[in-house]
Amino acid sequence: MRKRTPLICFHRIVPGKYLAAWPVLIGEADPSRHTFSVEVDDAHFAGWPGGSQKAGISDGVAQARRSYITTIVRQRIHQRSFRERVLRAYSERCAFCRLRHEELRGAAHIIPDGEPDGEPVVKNGVAPCKLHHAAFDGQVLAIRPDYVIEVRRDIFGEEDDPMLLHGLKGMHETHIPAPRFARDHPNREFLERRYAQFRTLEVAMRR
Repeated sequence: MRKRTPLICFHRIVPGKYLAAWPVLIGEADPSRHTFSVEVDDAHFAGWPGGSQKAGISDGVAQARRSYITTIVRQRIHQRSFRERVLRAYSERCAFCRLRHEELRGAAHIIPDGEPDGEPVVKNGVAPCKLHHAAFDGQVLAIRPDYVIEVRRDIFGEEDDPMLLHGLKGMHETHIPAPRFARDHPNREFLERRYAQFRTLEVAMRR
């Protein structure tokens, strides 16, 4: 802390998986509570004794930069943690098509994270592949509170390649698998709210 020596912080996302942040600096400490703060900085300044001071940057500017970068890293940690926990709940496969390829999997919020109740918790998430993530976010398909997938009706009037037939139309009236543990099951009230938005859009498109 006194020398402002840059360190690496390994933040545990889920058991066995970590997200590395570098460089981090030890901030203010409270010896009476045995606590200290951690700030993430720009790697550009990590290798210099004196860091920002040697670069001619004031303490105030350096502190503002570290606060901003620390906030961004925290957001990334929360997003990564949400993704990993949702994927584990759905046995590392797409909840729609069961695809297992790691690079094509992700996690989607039922209630978007910018809205009230849009917290990064497993009950507010589902694990889609990239195709079904985009379709879910774009209201091309929805999950009813009984865990049945419903594809927007106008999609059935389109003719395209086999991906449309099997990747979207083929999902209609199928079920997503419920996670093994009840605590991880999608929140039915959240699904109901999301499904109501889907139906409103569908009705509007038919007018």
